[in-house]
Amino acid sequence: MRSNRTINRTVELMLTMFGVWPGISCVVLYRVFWMITLAINQFFHYSYFVTHFHFDNLFDLMDCLSSFLAHIKLTVKLIIFSLKQRKFIEILTTMAQDWNDCDDDDIALRETADKTKLSSRICNGLIILHTIATFAYVIGILLTNADVTDRTVELPLIMKMEYPFVIDTQRKYRLTLVTQFVFVMVYTWGAGLFNALFLTLILHVGSQINILLCWLSKLGSKDIEDKHDSFITVTTKIIRKHQKIINFSENVENLYSYIALLHFTLNIVMICSLAFLIVTVSKVIYISNIKSTHSTIESIALYAITNLEAFIFCFAGEYLNNKSKAIGNAVYNSTWYNMKAKDSRVLLFIILRSQRQLKLTAGKMTVLSFECFTNIMKASGSYLSVLLAMK
Repeated sequence: MRSNRTINRTVELMLTMFGVWPGISCVVLYRVFWMITLAINQFFHYSYFVTHFHFDNLFDLMDCLSSFLAHIKLTVKLIIFSLKQRKFIEILTTMAQDWNDCDDDDIALRETADKTKLSSRICNGLIILHTIATFAYVIGILLTNADVTDRTVELPLIMKMEYPFVIDTQRKYRLTLVTQFVFVMVYTWGAGLFNALFLTLILHVGSQINILLCWLSKLGSKDIEDKHDSFITVTTKIIRKHQKIINFSENVENLYSYIALLHFTLNIVMICSLAFLIVTVSKVIYISNIKSTHSTIESIALYAITNLEAFIFCFAGEYLNNKSKAIGNAVYNSTWYNMKAKDSRVLLFIILRSQRQLKLTAGKMTVLSFECFTNIMKASGSYLSVLLAMK
């Protein structure tokens, strides 16, 4: 299964690395490797959280919790894509068919190619943005000259973890930092990867809806009116294209619905905890302290990425909903009054079907939209107030 013209090559390469791209060899080994790696990582996070659980240590606990939840999101995404591999294959097959349908239609080719170029630029931009955020997240720790012999202070690490061994030499400390850096980099790439793929699929739906709108705008022209067979051919093509768009969007919804639910719940907690870290560090009097400076930079970087991730899902839902509304409006605005009565009645079925708008949901419970993003920010702000009152 290849769809190189639609899916960005970088995204395809990373999907292969994570073992979720269809048709790759040794797929079981890829998945087992990542599941074991992520499970060990989360166990070390959990051990730190349990060992250091105390309200006097609330700052470090929130830092650990943010990192822990971020890795849970990647783990669940890999599991869902592994379980719903057939849906992913159907999506890629439909995209390949849409490209084949463009061979005899210049408008379809232009619309599909334009959206593909746009999605490719967005994918590259997201990967670069996540890479920059990762360097901003880790640079402070990597440049720290920590004294591993001083057992009275906690060694600064990129991720708050409780290891089953003692870091008592500079070599062990550097090796631990390098390992954490690689893992954080791969994680952020994974987070950007699935978001980039999601936007690619939504933009592809948008391109197909634009093609449908163009066909609808031509209904009622004199050439079609004079040839009844041509009108039947055009309306049949429109109805089939509309149904194909509906099926494609439902597959995307099925693939990403519970991922969106995970984002909806965990991002509220993450945005709240990261905002708590930023507000807390900003109140530190000795801001020149290395630990405080590093905590500020890493918290802002992760806070920006988490907000962007929530916005991407809500924007995609709003975009798809607005595009689906345009279908019914395009039918109504067509020159149906120039058609024969029995021909114009066919358009009523398209209008009726378009009234059931395309949408993306979070676990079938809430529709993703800008209103949903606003609710996430409001809920995060409420929880932040509680944390600041506890501090």
